[in-house]
Amino acid sequence: MPNVYAVIMAGGVGARFWPRSREKSPKQLLEIFGNSTMIFNTVKRLDNIIDRQNILIVTNKIQKPLVAKQLPSIAGDNIIVEPVGRNTAPCIGLSALFLRRIDPDAIMVVLPADHIIQDEEEFHKVLRLAIWVAYESGKLITVGIHPTRPETGYGYIQFEDTDNRKNPYFSRGVYSVKTFAEKPNEETAKRFLRSGDFVWNSGMFIWKVDTILNEIKKSLPEMYDELMKIDAAIGTEKYDQTLELAYKLIRRISIDYGVMEKAQDVFVLKGNFGWSDVGSWDEVYRLSGKDESGNSVTGKVFLQNTKNALIYSQNKFVASIGIEDVIIINTDDALLVCKLGDSQDVKEVVDYLKRKQMNEYL
Repeated sequence: MPNVYAVIMAGGVGARFWPRSREKSPKQLLEIFGNSTMIFNTVKRLDNIIDRQNILIVTNKIQKPLVAKQLPSIAGDNIIVEPVGRNTAPCIGLSALFLRRIDPDAIMVVLPADHIIQDEEEFHKVLRLAIWVAYESGKLITVGIHPTRPETGYGYIQFEDTDNRKNPYFSRGVYSVKTFAEKPNEETAKRFLRSGDFVWNSGMFIWKVDTILNEIKKSLPEMYDELMKIDAAIGTEKYDQTLELAYKLIRRISIDYGVMEKAQDVFVLKGNFGWSDVGSWDEVYRLSGKDESGNSVTGKVFLQNTKNALIYSQNKFVASIGIEDVIIINTDDALLVCKLGDSQDVKEVVDYLKRKQMNEYL
């Protein structure tokens, strides 16, 4: 078995977590649950699976010092900086270049930095199986989450739920992927749930480093050409300039849409380990402890005739009277008031601030 490495994607802003999540203090660097940040927990749960010297973090220039401060056990050379975010495909491609130089036979485990996993023992079990299948098969492997509700905020993966000759791993709980589906509307999500052969797309991937680079070459040849220019410049004085220029030309595209949907013989393992991508304030409310009126409160808050509310106040006193089904997030310089169930639209606030160039609130 070759060495196993993790690539943790940590360059996002977490726009749906505004106003707490900002460019300089994004969601993955915050303590959303408990006393540890999300990226710290992501690294910690890999203990006993992947050595910390084999963990690479991909982030941006602004966040790199914060990442390094929170993760002193990760070597500085293992923190890779993207000049600008271009979604997951370029991020994965760039990290694969560095990883191939470290170990051309490496198994690469790709994980977002901002997930919650409650059953780490089961997570380790699934990850070990995925690593073994990736090594033996040379195929692209992903992890799907057993759906518990008709969620419209996640992508979905449809899998082959019967044995077939193309899949020698079926008896181990490894399924062939039929198709990837984008985030559905509610009626489509209900249909997916009823069918029984769909799982949520977790955004976790496992593969050999040369396998993903070959798939990028086949499916995204223009991106691959730019990656090869970057590869030739790594370790030289031309690296920064080459990287900047390449990222101006590389288009923004996810690994799911750019590679996984086009690839042949993709395998998916089902994960049932208490997963959440904590993608919105609604998800925080769902996962939080609540009082007898369904309220989840952090900070100095007065409640009267208030039901089903998520209220967070950083420093200011908040009084809530006669309201229900609401999200209130109060920071030093901004206030969000949102109906419970509508927090996916918080990203629109961030887009507005960008258009108006109100950078002090980003």
